[in-house]
Amino acid sequence: MSELRFDDVVVRYGGVTAVDHVSLTVPEGEVVGLVGESGSGKSTLARAAVGLVPFEGRITLGDAPVPVRGRHRPVRMVFQDPHSSLDPRMSVGESIAEAIPPGSSRAARRAEVARLLELVHLEPGRGGARPAELSGGQRQRVALARALAGRPAVVVADEITSALDVSIQGAVLNLVRDLQRELGLSMLFISHNLAVVRYVATRVAVMRHGRIVEQGPTAQVLADPEHDYTRELLAAVPGGHRAAVPAPSRSDR
Repeated sequence: MSELRFDDVVVRYGGVTAVDHVSLTVPEGEVVGLVGESGSGKSTLARAAVGLVPFEGRITLGDAPVPVRGRHRPVRMVFQDPHSSLDPRMSVGESIAEAIPPGSSRAARRAEVARLLELVHLEPGRGGARPAELSGGQRQRVALARALAGRPAVVVADEITSALDVSIQGAVLNLVRDLQRELGLSMLFISHNLAVVRYVATRVAVMRHGRIVEQGPTAQVLADPEHDYTRELLAAVPGGHRAAVPAPSRSDR
């Protein structure tokens, strides 16, 4: 089993507790949605998982602590802003190839870059483009391909659609669903939008003021929420919590 577990995790910034004794599990092969308002601690928990902030408690993959050093890290993060997460001086193909574990030939790496681009629904010929030549949705697809290039056990996706135009958010969400089906991808999917989480996640955890206030199967939590805060988030979804996320075509040129 390669489930990602947070056990009694605490993150403090000076005298402020951003994550307050959080326990959460991302089962192997599932997408777990972590939802809450801005400042609730969601992104801080994500950064703890990949070693970007110090923490107390335990974060494990399987039975071992998550490695956060070295090139082969089994938990990879995709950030909110695809423009700032890619080196503008490198081509798309170079950025993806840089994340591939060492040991393969140059030809094999080129073939793997092409495979990864196709996997995220981009033409392999896009490998020679610079990030500035791509749309926001295409850059986020490249960021996903770069994360997958490291062959991670778990991907942490931090608000990956919130910086995109509404017209292309659905295409990226469809991609997440496709990757989960095709690869059995394990993902911690962070969002402030319950409608988005409902669309991609099998389980959901609701975070407020650094704590998990409710968690469980997505359908169960959204149909019969137990916590007042969860009900507030549901009430804030335009059109009600049953509203569907738009599902445009794969292309987001």
